[in-house]
Amino acid sequence: MYSPDFHLESREEVLLDAIDSIGFAILIGCAGGQPLATHLPFLLDRTRGKRGVLVSHMARANPHWQTFDGKAEALVAFSGPHGYISPRWYQSTDQVPTWNYVAVHCTGTPTLIGDSLAHLGALADHMEKGAEEPWSLGQIPPGKAAAMAGAVQAFEIPINAIVGKIKLSQNRTDADRTGVIAELKASKSAGDQELAAAMQSAMPEP
Repeated sequence: MYSPDFHLESREEVLLDAIDSIGFAILIGCAGGQPLATHLPFLLDRTRGKRGVLVSHMARANPHWQTFDGKAEALVAFSGPHGYISPRWYQSTDQVPTWNYVAVHCTGTPTLIGDSLAHLGALADHMEKGAEEPWSLGQIPPGKAAAMAGAVQAFEIPINAIVGKIKLSQNRTDADRTGVIAELKASKSAGDQELAAAMQSAMPEP
């Protein structure tokens, strides 16, 4: 992924935290000279591998998983907060529009997991944590859970390489960044509010 130095993020803990926060990505591969892309939720297991392991699943009807030969690498692209930035929001003059965003790319070799049921249970537990009365896979009949698991194929990707681009106006003056954050906060868009929070957290300490 191309990135100027002032937007490049190479601190692995920061990138892994972003993956945990985003949780949803595009899995990109290639088969027969044709690109393949599937939108999927991912769990990050930081306890395994040098950089962690991404775990997910897809419908068995999706031919994408059948391309996993244990050799070819895949790209997992996470996209975080993003949004349009108007030059009207800058204190500086003679500027142009841009788009701010957070992106993390991981590469690794996908391998199939035999126990899709255990993966689905772990995914549900992860997504339900923090709820007053969390739902779990054990709340449905075992036969139904097994049938559901049989309809999907779980897999995992040990992260071989990870790179991030955090484009949050770091190359602009503090006054310009403050102006952008104020306008985003004033927006009714939930996406703009999320981007404002990301920009605020990236501001230098006073």
